[in-house]
Amino acid sequence: MSKKFIPRVVISALRGSSGKTILSLSLAALFRRQGLKVTPFKKGPDYIDAGWLAKAAGGPCFNLDLFMMPRQKVLQSFLSHTADTDIAVIEGNRGLYDGVDFEGTYSTAGLAKLLNAPVILVIDCTKATSTVSAMVLGCQKLDPRVHIRGVVLNNIANKRQELLIRKAISKNCRIPVLGALPKLKEEPFPERHMGLVPFQEHAAVKKSISRLAETGSKYLDLNAIWKIAKGAGEIRTGFKGSRVQGKNTVNSVIAYSIHSATNAINAERRTPNADLRIGIIRDSAFQFYYPENFEELERRGVKLIEVSAIKEKKLPDIHALYIGGGFPETHAIALAKNTAFKKSLCSSVENGLPVYAECGGLMYLGKSIIMGNKTYQMAGVLPVVFGMEKKPQAHGYTIIEVKKENPFFPKGCSLKGHEFHYSKVLELKGAKASMVFRMRRGHGIKDGKDGLCYKNVLATYTHLHALGSKEWVDGFIKCAAKFRLTRRS
Repeated sequence: MSKKFIPRVVISALRGSSGKTILSLSLAALFRRQGLKVTPFKKGPDYIDAGWLAKAAGGPCFNLDLFMMPRQKVLQSFLSHTADTDIAVIEGNRGLYDGVDFEGTYSTAGLAKLLNAPVILVIDCTKATSTVSAMVLGCQKLDPRVHIRGVVLNNIANKRQELLIRKAISKNCRIPVLGALPKLKEEPFPERHMGLVPFQEHAAVKKSISRLAETGSKYLDLNAIWKIAKGAGEIRTGFKGSRVQGKNTVNSVIAYSIHSATNAINAERRTPNADLRIGIIRDSAFQFYYPENFEELERRGVKLIEVSAIKEKKLPDIHALYIGGGFPETHAIALAKNTAFKKSLCSSVENGLPVYAECGGLMYLGKSIIMGNKTYQMAGVLPVVFGMEKKPQAHGYTIIEVKKENPFFPKGCSLKGHEFHYSKVLELKGAKASMVFRMRRGHGIKDGKDGLCYKNVLATYTHLHALGSKEWVDGFIKCAAKFRLTRRS
C-alpha cells in the first residue's frame, strides 16, 4: 500500500476570537470551489466550529486532540481520514501555544509539530500596526520547530494600516502576508453563550459560507496558501525507522499503521454485532457528536438509527440509545411539549434499555430545566433539576475515574474527556440514581462526582471521544448485546 503526500495547513492565532474559524471556513469553501476534496479538522474538543467546517468542506470534520487521544491515534485518524484528500485544513484552538499549562502542553503548536504541518497565523489587527510584527516574531522565536509560513491580517481598517503591517512583517519576520481581511460590516455567524450558533439553527448556512468564500477570493492569496500546503514536510509516525515522506513518495509506515488498524477493525467485525441497533437522538436540540464515535460503532457492525426527540412520538426498535450534547435549553418548549416521546423513553428505560447521555442529554433525562421564572418538564428519568446561568459552570478537560459498578465501564478504569456547560444542578435528591465517577480533573455534576446511573442509564457532563476511550465503544457494544439477549429470551 502506498500513500501520496498530503497537502495540509494549520490555521492558528495569538488568542481565541481572532478569526481562525472565518479563515478556515473561507479556505475550505474556496478550495472546494476549485474542485478539490477538502478534509477539515478541528484541534481540541469542539462541536460547533467542526459542524460549520463540515458544511463548508462538504464532508465530515474530524477532531484531533492530544489530551483526549494518544499521539498514535491522532496520527492514525489524520492519515486514515485523508486517504483520498487533496488538502487538509486544520483549525487550531485558542492561541498557538496555549495549552493546559505554561509550557503549552497539548497546544495547537504541539499538534502542528506532530503533523509536521505549516502554520498560518491569523492576526486581529484592531488598533495596531507595526506591533503586529513583534507578535508574529515572538511566535517564530518561541519554538523554531513550529513552521510558521505566513500571516493573514484580520479586521483591517484601511489601506494605510495594512501597508504598515505588511512592511513591518516583511522586514522583521521575513514571511509573506497572505491576505488582509477587512472589518466585516455584518457578522455572518452570530454567537451565543457557547460560541457560534450551530449551523443546524442558522437560517442561511449556504449564504453565510458563500459570503465568506467571496470575501476570501477577494482578499486572500489562495495560490500562495496552496503552495504552502503543498510544501509541508514529512510526518514522523513514531515507529522506529519510518516516516511519511515528502511529495509523491511511498510511505511504508502509513501502510503499516493503516494495515494494523484494519486488521483490528476486521477482528472486531467478526463479533456478532450485525443486528445490533443503537439509536441516536440527533436533531436541532442534540447535535454535539464526534463523527469518529459513530465510525467506531459502525466499524463494529452496529447499525445507527437517528431519531428526533422533538418530532417523533416514540423510540424505534433499538438495543441501546445515545443522547449527545446540544442545546436542550433553547428547545425546552418543544422538548417539554413532546410528552409522547418522553413517555416512550421512560418506559424503555424501565424495561432495561441501555442509555448513554452526555451534557445536554443528561439535562434532558432530568426532571426539568428552569430558566428565569419558567420551568420546562424534561423526561424525568433522573431525579435532578437544572438551572441555566449566564457564565460557564464548567469548561475544560476532564479526567474521570470509575468508582462504582455501572452498565458501561469497568470499575477502576480512568477516562479523559471534556466538559463545557452553562447549566448547573439546582436539585438532586432521592435514592433513584447514584453517581459512579470521581472527578480527578474537572467539575462534574456535584461535589467532584459525575456519571448519574439508574438501571441501564448512565448520564454525565463529561464528553468522551471514542479514539481516546475505547472502553466507551466496548461498553456500548456490551450493553446493547446484553439487552438484545434479554429481548430474545
